[in-house]
Amino acid sequence: MSGRVPVLGALPPSPAATPPGCFPPEETLRAGTGDIASATETALRAGLLDAVVPVPEGLTDGAGRPAGRRYSVYRNNVAVALHEALEAGFPAVARLIGPENFSRAAGIYLRTEPPATPLMMQYGAGFPAFLESIEALRPIGYLGDVARLELAMRQSYHAADAPALDPVLLAGLDEDALLRARLRLAPATRVLRSAWPVLSVYRYTLEPGSPKPTARAEEVVITRPGLDPQPHLLPPGGADFLAALDAGAAFGAALERAGTDFDLGATLPLLLQQGAFTDLLTE
Repeated sequence: MSGRVPVLGALPPSPAATPPGCFPPEETLRAGTGDIASATETALRAGLLDAVVPVPEGLTDGAGRPAGRRYSVYRNNVAVALHEALEAGFPAVARLIGPENFSRAAGIYLRTEPPATPLMMQYGAGFPAFLESIEALRPIGYLGDVARLELAMRQSYHAADAPALDPVLLAGLDEDALLRARLRLAPATRVLRSAWPVLSVYRYTLEPGSPKPTARAEEVVITRPGLDPQPHLLPPGGADFLAALDAGAAFGAALERAGTDFDLGATLPLLLQQGAFTDLLTE
């Protein structure tokens, strides 16, 4: 896992940020009017992430002059903002492949998959699969799942708040009632299953002193007991147990789904302590 990662081929480099204050804030880009405006706005959006596309015809600045360089600056800053959003959202991936590889990969991704929403915290949902599609990065087989882990942690961070289930409510059920009960996962709870030591790689990459990963599959649950998401290793069957509960299965059915070797005694206290559940439904 510590071998040298090959640098990606001749891909367009990530743009450099334009120094602030280049133009007065009142000088904004404006389209024309009527049908021309609609066509210009379409061309503007199409060219924002592609430096090869020329400045849209009819695009002017606040003084009515052709946009020219101002559009190039605006286009560059959009690309920089998206690149920085990806780098902030996938720090382990960035470190695993190095800044040059990450910059080139991000430059391609932001042009092929522009944001579908103005909420930057949601940007990058397709980045894990995109990384797996890059031939030069395929030797790093765990890279896509590390990206999925980072994406899940970001989603957990931005998930809605919900009160944690009081463990006393669960402890008060007899065995039959417990097996029939349904546990609702908290909005911030996320589950990831990987054929790779995904959490071990993540920690080894970002947390100094973490042990070197060993070749094994790992199942991970992400909880958010406070402000920050916390990833935890699950024993084998843990992901199936939580997936069944999330799908609406009763506690007993979820246990069957997890398998006979599933260690409920080690898993359930962790999940309750970390606020993985928010509600208990009994018949």
